[in-house]
Amino acid sequence: MTGVTDLPFRRLVHKLGAGLVVSEMVASRELVNGRADVERRAQGAELDPFVIQLVGAQAHLMGNAARIAQRRGAQIIDINMGCPSREVTGKLSGSALMRDLDHAQSLIEAVVGACTLPVTLKMRLGWDWSSINAPELARRAQSCGVKLITVHARTRNQFFKDGVDWQEIAKVKQAVDIPVIVNGDIKSPDDARIALKVSKADGVMIGRGAYGAPWLPAQIAQALANGTAQDPPQRQTQRDIAVAHVEDMLLHYGSKLGLRNARKHIGWYIEKCIDTDHETAKAWRRHLCTSDNPNVVLKDFGRCFDDPARVPSP
Repeated sequence: MTGVTDLPFRRLVHKLGAGLVVSEMVASRELVNGRADVERRAQGAELDPFVIQLVGAQAHLMGNAARIAQRRGAQIIDINMGCPSREVTGKLSGSALMRDLDHAQSLIEAVVGACTLPVTLKMRLGWDWSSINAPELARRAQSCGVKLITVHARTRNQFFKDGVDWQEIAKVKQAVDIPVIVNGDIKSPDDARIALKVSKADGVMIGRGAYGAPWLPAQIAQALANGTAQDPPQRQTQRDIAVAHVEDMLLHYGSKLGLRNARKHIGWYIEKCIDTDHETAKAWRRHLCTSDNPNVVLKDFGRCFDDPARVPSP
């Protein structure tokens, strides 16, 4: 979720009713070294609870980063041992740590020992289907003092392809006494109910399902709590949410960088919210995601919701 769950997105999802939002993956080395863009990823002290997710491969850097996160106002620290990207695993971070549980444990111990905050852990099922070791990593994490575990129901080598195996997470739940959260391909209240049933987990985490639908986590939470799913917002409300999201990104990053970072969100909103044919949606994306004028983008983005058939001329 790097580049997605920035502060504007987390503020929005939190405002719409999500129970807990987690920062972008924050590289421990770069946070310790004070790199500006990484420090920006660790913003969000106005959110309650404020969760910073750390990633790294060296215990002393993870510990130092945890201390920095606590000083910045974090209330929870989440350790990332689930990211499958080649850039991250190539540095022996993220899900690459599931190939060496002794080393993974040393990082957990460093973070837990460096701060007084609750520490949580995100992982996958294992590196591949021949090395499913999530239950063992979960047991080690619990013994180190981790308070909650989230498991994405794929192996690292699956990336985001193939189907998820929520049932495999039940083995993690059996291995520990702390709460276990199921993650992976949960895109609706019905998905959440099934995932909870087959995984025996204590809760769900929404990731890519919230692309273009920042109201989804709250919608799922209400469905699980009350037994009835709230309908998605009306089109006009979706428009207002989407436009306000882009406006907040422009304020957060500045116009040039904010507009560039907003383009993926604009594309997801068009995909999820605009009822039109493929070619018209493609034309809207081309128009909105190539313009360098934020005023034009904001104005026409709103028009995209109101009158999707009228794509502005090139």
